[in-house]
Formats: sequence, C-alpha cells, structure tokens
Amino acid sequence: MTKLTSLSRIDPRAELGFHVEIGPFCTIGPDVRIGQGTRLISHVCIMGDVTLGEFNTIGPFVTLGDAPQDLSYKGTPTRVEIGDYNVLRQCVTVHRGSEKEDGTTRIGSRNVLMAGAHVAHDCQLGDRITIAERTVLGGHVHVESDVEIANGVAVVHEVTVGGFSFVGSQSKVTQDVPRYMRIDGYPSRVRSLNTLGLRRNDFFCEETIQTLREAHRLLYRAKKGLQQTVEILRARGQLSAEVLHLIAFVEAQQAGKNGRARDRGANFRKARVAVPCEATPDPH
Repeated sequence: MTKLTSLSRIDPRAELGFHVEIGPFCTIGPDVRIGQGTRLISHVCIMGDVTLGEFNTIGPFVTLGDAPQDLSYKGTPTRVEIGDYNVLRQCVTVHRGSEKEDGTTRIGSRNVLMAGAHVAHDCQLGDRITIAERTVLGGHVHVESDVEIANGVAVVHEVTVGGFSFVGSQSKVTQDVPRYMRIDGYPSRVRSLNTLGLRRNDFFCEETIQTLREAHRLLYRAKKGLQQTVEILRARGQLSAEVLHLIAFVEAQQAGKNGRARDRGANFRKARVAVPCEATPDPH
C-alpha cells in the first residue's frame, strides 16, 4: 500500500507503484512515474517527465527533472530516467535532457549520490557508481559503471569517466578518465592504477591487476605510445582483455578534441593501433 502524507502535493496523473512512501512537503508533477518500494523522505520536488525505478531512497530537498541549464534549450519535452536501488542524499539535483542528444538524462541502478551532488542535462550514468558530496557533473558527461568520484570534484562537459576508475577529492576533470585508473589534481592527471578499487571487485584476479599495472607504467610513466605498448605486452603474454579495454579507451580519447573522445567537433580518425578483436566490453 502506498503511504502518502497530506502535507505533500501530488498530481493525480502521477503514477505511483505499490508501497511507495512519500514524506512531508514533497511536490510530484503529472508526468512522474515512481516504482514500487521507493521512498521520498521529505521536501522532494520531481517535475517534468521523470521515471524512478524500484526501491530507490530519495533524501530531503532533492530536485529531479528540472529544466537543463543550457541557454540553447527551447522547452522541448525531455526526460529523466533513474533505475533501481539508488540512494540520492539531501540536496541532490538531476536535470532533464536537452535537444542535443536523445533528450534523456539517465542514471542506472545501485548508485549512491551524496549530499549536494549535481547531475546536469544529458548525463549518462551506469551502475554501482559512488559520487561524493558537492561533486558536479557538467552536461553530456558519461560515467561508466563501478566508478568512485570523491567530494568537491568538477567534471566538465563531454567528459567520459571510464569504468572502475577513481577521481580524487577537489579534482578538476577536463579530459576523459581512462578505465581502471586513479586520477587527481587541478587540473587532474593519471596518478596510478586504481588497485584498491580493482581488488574490491571479485572479477579482477591478481594476474589481471598486474597486467594493468604494467600497461599503466608503459603508457603514463615510460611514455610509450599505444602501438608500442601493445607490442611489448603481447610479447610478454600480458595483453589481457582488460588491457585491450584500456588501450581502446585511450585511443578514442586521443582521437578526440581536448582529450575528450565525445567532444563536439572531435576528429574521430580511423584506428591505427593493432588492437585484436577480443577487446569486448566489460562484463559489468
């Protein structure tokens, strides 16, 4: 049974699943759909076309579905889609998409967005992501699954944050964050392999971590090129699937504009690195 409080304003056209709990002083618009088991603690404002999945916890003063902060936006109907088992803590803001992509801001499942985090228009977030306090994602940012972003980070528009990476506190992220890497700084740069994050995940064995550590050494310390790195690791029998994912990510980054593979006007030239066809997506 859905639990509502008389202190909230819920448009009768909104769709609420079973066992939805809506606390005091919430405002729910007519184009909102909320899945079963989701809790809105208090003072939550959901406007526009917003779909919330099941068993989410939405903290006080969260705003979902407000118009994008993009001066070119002309009021076209756009939307927000949020998956299941997410936790959005107090004062999180998620803006709906603009007309520049498919009009949808997406957040996957089992993510944690801490107090004051902001997800701008057209962002695409995967699963099992942690974003700490006061971190801001600019428009069109893509964050792959299993990423940790510390507090006070600013991520500029069009950046891609690769899977299983870690972004250190107070960083300014202006370029893509390579998969499996740990970055930090203002502006940020690659510091090391995200060894701790990889070891927390049962998918990565110690041998895989060692091959990624060697790939990091060759690319970012020895300053070997992509092609030479591939050749060295192939000769050593260390060209694992994860290394191929990393190489493909870095190649796309280098082909883009200003270190961002997806930046508008990016020169997506043909691949010149001999990456075998086994470079399949991560299983997560």
